[in-house]
Amino acid sequence: MKNKFLTAAAVLAAASVASAFSWDGSASEYFVATGLDNGTETAGYWYSYADDADGGQSAIEWPVPLGNEYSTDALDPVIDNCGGVCGTFTLNAGTLTYKPFVGIGFNVAGTATATGGAATPADASAWGGICITYTVDVAASLELGLGDEKDAAIGYDNPFVALPKSASPNQVCTAWSGFKQAGWGKGKVTGDEASASLASVKFKIQAADGTTGSFNISAVSSQNDAPGIKAVAAASAVKATLAGRTLSFAGIKSVATAEVMNLQGQVMLKGAVSSSASLDLSSIDAGVYMVRVAGKSIDFSQKIIVK
Repeated sequence: MKNKFLTAAAVLAAASVASAFSWDGSASEYFVATGLDNGTETAGYWYSYADDADGGQSAIEWPVPLGNEYSTDALDPVIDNCGGVCGTFTLNAGTLTYKPFVGIGFNVAGTATATGGAATPADASAWGGICITYTVDVAASLELGLGDEKDAAIGYDNPFVALPKSASPNQVCTAWSGFKQAGWGKGKVTGDEASASLASVKFKIQAADGTTGSFNISAVSSQNDAPGIKAVAAASAVKATLAGRTLSFAGIKSVATAEVMNLQGQVMLKGAVSSSASLDLSSIDAGVYMVRVAGKSIDFSQKIIVK
């Protein structure tokens, strides 16, 4: 995901990135800014999975072709089209001995390397839990992934919370303690324990063979998303443009404060900006950063790649 410049404005709460986050598909945000990236710059990107490893033939059909100039599997076009991650699914058991499934997820800290590998865990306990807004034609679940080795060790009896089917957007917020195992696995782990070593968050649809339907995940956030502090949506006219090492702004009606943060939430550069002012980024290293702008009626962020 390196060398990518995302222009989507995002609503942020005024709180620590590691302890609170939010993702809004309607704002064309292409990744979940977890604040827990492991340095590979791969955290938070949506991906799909299914039951093919065990002989299933379940699949998701997307409303538009996938891919961007950096990855043929990127879900950016889907998010632009649906205001979230949406698709239609067909569950086909194939040679499975259990109910077929499909799913959508994101990695909390990222993969082992910048080019892939297993998802690595991170301590997400400060989030307090997860909120998800979605529609789905059948009952689904929100599952906590612990990484390949730990998932296998507990017999894939991962802590989860049930999500009822809903034709209209439904928000479900669950504290870590509310995530429970089904009980059929060979190892025990609580939701609180899982949150302290969390590799991924997964929206899973598992039902009878032949089940079909549609889904749309439109928002996710931490449950402890800055209590008492209200996020203010950025004006639609506000934009930021990176040209070389110069970051310029448009649509800001009064002077605002801009911060350039790394993916660990550290402020690397800070300054006053307006529609006629810009930031010189020549003093920071190449990499992925979050630009956050706050001012009168403005509170938005944007991911940039500095080359």
